[in-house]
Parts: sequence; C-alpha cells; structure tokens
Amino acid sequence: MNAPVLAPGGRIDESQSIKPVRVAVLTVSDTRDEESDTSGHVLAERVTGAGHELAARTIVRDDIPAIRGQVKAWIASGSVDAIITTGGTGITGRDVTPEALEPLFDKRIDGFSVIFHLVSYQSVGLSTLQSRATAGLIDGVFVFCLPGSNGAVKDGWDKVISAQLDSRHGPCNMVELMPRLMER
Repeated sequence: MNAPVLAPGGRIDESQSIKPVRVAVLTVSDTRDEESDTSGHVLAERVTGAGHELAARTIVRDDIPAIRGQVKAWIASGSVDAIITTGGTGITGRDVTPEALEPLFDKRIDGFSVIFHLVSYQSVGLSTLQSRATAGLIDGVFVFCLPGSNGAVKDGWDKVISAQLDSRHGPCNMVELMPRLMER
C-alpha cells in the first residue's frame, strides 16, 4: 500500500479515486479578455489538472449585477458544485466581488479568508492586507472569491481550495459534505 501524500493540514489517500467536482471559473475584470485572462487560465488549468471538471468559464466586468447574475445563473443550472472567482477582491473603488456575493451567502466560510491570508502572507507579506478574499455557500454551491493575480490564484488553489475539493483528503474535506449541504 502506498504511503499517503501529505497535503496542507492533512493527507491525500492515493489508494482511493478522486470524485470529480464540477467547478466554474469566473474572472471579474474591466480590463481582461479571454487572451489576457492569465489568472483564469491558471485556475482552469489547475482545476482540470486535479481531475475535476471545468463546468464553465467566463469573464464579467467589475459590476455587482453582472457578477451576481453570472453566479446565480450557474447555480440555477444545477451543473456546478463550486464556483471560484478571481478578481475584484481588492480595496479600490472598482473592486466589488465581495459586495456582490457575500449578501447571497447562506453560510460564510470564515476560515477560508483566515487560511488564505496565512498562506498569502508567506508569499507577499503584508500586501495580503489589500485582499478581501472570501468564501461561502449559496444554495448548496461552494463559492470561493480569490484576488486576480496569478500568485494569489496559485496560493488559493494550491494551498487551500485544492485539498478541500479533493475527496481523498483527510481527515475531512468539503466534497464529503456536498450531499448534506441542503439539509434542513
């Protein structure tokens, strides 16, 4: 039997098969297009490289109705288990991703922001203070909001999200909770 692979804060049991998660990637930007959306590309590549399904990918402008509209449409489609946004989490006037999505959260995942800032601090130091990365649940779908830089996307996926969306991660992971997210 193979020894388990260590993952951040846990282990990956490679003797098990991964259960693919349907992930949508939303880039929030007034300036990027399909060609220049490097952070969206990095994230999409990592999602599929981890054995998950890239259910959708698009770009919307930094606009609350546009962000909400796309996220609501994906959730209503029933074809996504998780949405990862990149961009719009900063502190400038145009950064509105948290304002767009946090009011829709049925439950916040407060620990995501804490852990994201912990790993981000290791990469960019105190500059992590300029990010308002956030996460929550909307109608049983996980929503993770990352900053728009390639480094932040790599930190967010590689060091936080990937392990929790890996059904083989122990001692626990978010995939095993998916069937119970809509319980009342």
